[in-house]
Amino acid sequence: MTRTPIPYGITGYGGYVPRLRMQRAAIAAAHRWMSGAAGSAPKGERAFCSWDEDSITMAVEAARDALGHRTRTRIEALTLATTRPAFADLQGASIVAGALELPASVRTLEIGQSQRAGVAGLLNHLRAARDEVLFVASDHPAAKPASAQELTYGAGAAAFTLGHEGVIAELVGSASEANLFVDHFRAADGKHDYYWEERWIRDEGYAKIVPATVKAALENAGVPADAVAHFIFAAPLKGVGATVARRAGIAAQAVTDHLDEHCGYAGAAHPCLMLAAALERAQPGEIVVVAGFGQGCDVLVLKTTDAIASFSSRRGMALALADAQVHGDYLRMLSYDNAIDLEWGMRAEKQVKTAFTEQYRSAHQLGGFVAGTCRCCGTVQFPQLAYCVNDKCHAPALQFAPTALYDVDAEVLTMTADWLSYHPAPPLYVGFVQFDNGARVLMEVTDVGTAGLDVGTPLRMVFRIKDIDKTRNYPRYFWKATPLAA
Repeated sequence: MTRTPIPYGITGYGGYVPRLRMQRAAIAAAHRWMSGAAGSAPKGERAFCSWDEDSITMAVEAARDALGHRTRTRIEALTLATTRPAFADLQGASIVAGALELPASVRTLEIGQSQRAGVAGLLNHLRAARDEVLFVASDHPAAKPASAQELTYGAGAAAFTLGHEGVIAELVGSASEANLFVDHFRAADGKHDYYWEERWIRDEGYAKIVPATVKAALENAGVPADAVAHFIFAAPLKGVGATVARRAGIAAQAVTDHLDEHCGYAGAAHPCLMLAAALERAQPGEIVVVAGFGQGCDVLVLKTTDAIASFSSRRGMALALADAQVHGDYLRMLSYDNAIDLEWGMRAEKQVKTAFTEQYRSAHQLGGFVAGTCRCCGTVQFPQLAYCVNDKCHAPALQFAPTALYDVDAEVLTMTADWLSYHPAPPLYVGFVQFDNGARVLMEVTDVGTAGLDVGTPLRMVFRIKDIDKTRNYPRYFWKATPLAA
């Protein structure tokens, strides 16, 4: 008896783009004195990380978008792909798993060291076709000031759930090629990439290696080039996707939006961001081709199913791109990425050494933002103390039911804008946040913008860096509030 194979594929998707965007015209204006450039200013904005964002925090936000309110207890494996890991020897994927409250039995893995790490990692999981998997690609490549990459680079993360139930896109073919074509590199102790000449990269790399691999993947899938509805290829050079598509025989109208105008090139995460945006628009039965380049090429051929019509992410790529605070102060972007060393005064010398013992003991509360609901009186309290904070109750902590706060609606109860305390993005907005379930927590509010805050301002929770021990270069992560509207 022949068994029908159980379908396996992408069951959900989500994305995240930092709210902060820098005007490309402001970047160009800052360097006009040394470049002599004149004429029209570059258009659009590029996303950049706030001081409290990195590949870990973006990964958490993208994963929350993909998971929505679905149960997380069935996730068996989590893989994080990035070329900008927060640590050289401490697994960021474990921090992501803790923030998402994934099961303790989840297998975690971190991959990188190539711009095609995002596509390659996704392909490996799809070809293995086993386990309930959460795959996240998160990146924010660093560009040297006044370089061409500074205008084109961006930041972002994309996440995909993989499994057997509710498959919205199946892998129908693939191809790979390993090729030590060095278009750029970054040394192990370096911050910025070194790039070779653009014409060489375009003509000998993108235009030759990628089309050949795309054709091999389409042949493997048994799909003609003219059947491709969405072609995804990410590169820091403009217009390359159209060239690759033409050489592979794919129609020009199939080339998807590169997300240049409001995001910029987000490194290893960018093809995955483009895939999330494409799946948001895709219809059942469409062919989606995704190519990743970097010391070779990986190509996925996906086919959407009827289930894609009923799936929607928590916020979605369209909202992630639209939810923007546009800035023109170029030095802000440099400061947030530690590209300049500003004098912050003596208040910035405060020691914030982390007690790893207490961090470990409180990991469940801090990472997952888990409050306790007293089963005796119903009081929701964070942090969880030894006894209920209700003066009329004082039940022991054994009576508390764990209650995650990260998805609970909230608003500003009280607030202050502090210009006296040291803060990397002054002023420091802090105040009591009132949650709809009754919890009340003193919190920092981030990405406030020019609109400011007021009592009653609606808030949502985001996973961020709380502070950084600069002596030991160790960031501590926690949850912050941010306004719903940019």
